Amino acid sequence: MKIAVLIKQVPDSDDVRMDPETGTMVREGMGAIVNPLDLNALQAALDLRTLAGEAGEVTAIAMGPRNADEALRECLSMGADSGFLLTDRAFAGSDTWATAKVLAAALEISGPYDLVIAGEKATDGETGQVGPETAVILGIPFSTYVSGLSLVEGGIEVLRTVEEGIQRQKLPFPCLLTVLHALNEPGMPTLAGKKRARRAEIRSAGIDGIQLSPEETGLMGSATRVVKISYPTISRKTEMFDEKRTEEGIERLVAVLRDLAVL
Repeated sequence: MKIAVLIKQVPDSDDVRMDPETGTMVREGMGAIVNPLDLNALQAALDLRTLAGEAGEVTAIAMGPRNADEALRECLSMGADSGFLLTDRAFAGSDTWATAKVLAAALEISGPYDLVIAGEKATDGETGQVGPETAVILGIPFSTYVSGLSLVEGGIEVLRTVEEGIQRQKLPFPCLLTVLHALNEPGMPTLAGKKRARRAEIRSAGIDGIQLSPEETGLMGSATRVVKISYPTISRKTEMFDEKRTEEGIERLVAVLRDLAVL
């Protein structure tokens, strides 16, 4: 079983800066981590590889700047077999659709894969669109909000956690899944894994290597545009009650909590 895991490197900070001209995130000078839900996706792939035995293989794929290979090396240290980095200035500013086109092209070139797994969403975007869009471009079935899975004959059966409850779904191979944190608990890198990851060669490709044109990626290939950026403001209205008005203050606090449906 060949499994691809879609990985994204995201800012390790709440202090996110945006470029007002392009509406894209400024990533220079910020610490970075592997998107947390992508680690759940990686753990799911590693667990399935164990079930597949010697026939199992896990490839971590990421799109980003050159230093995104650090995220792939972390995946290797946790047990992934190989990493594939898509890096090119032409990819900068890609929206979810342009990103999906790049990932789909990379999957076709480096595959074929029986299964593609990704985190449900990324902390720096919260859209949950890239996984399904990638599946649509590839023309394969997909399932989202996956909180449980098991191998069945010819495919995989998943549990989806949705507002109505739990849905059970069976998909044939090849297919794509986006997963939730409830699926599993990601493992930790091992010392041997870190040594192997440090020495490993990370395959990389630019726009020419995946046979896309500049018009299909980056800002030019994006179907959406950020036309305005606004920052939320936090304001507080404080009411003060001194020791002579303690009972009045308590009554006021209870009234506010009732209005908020806390009490």
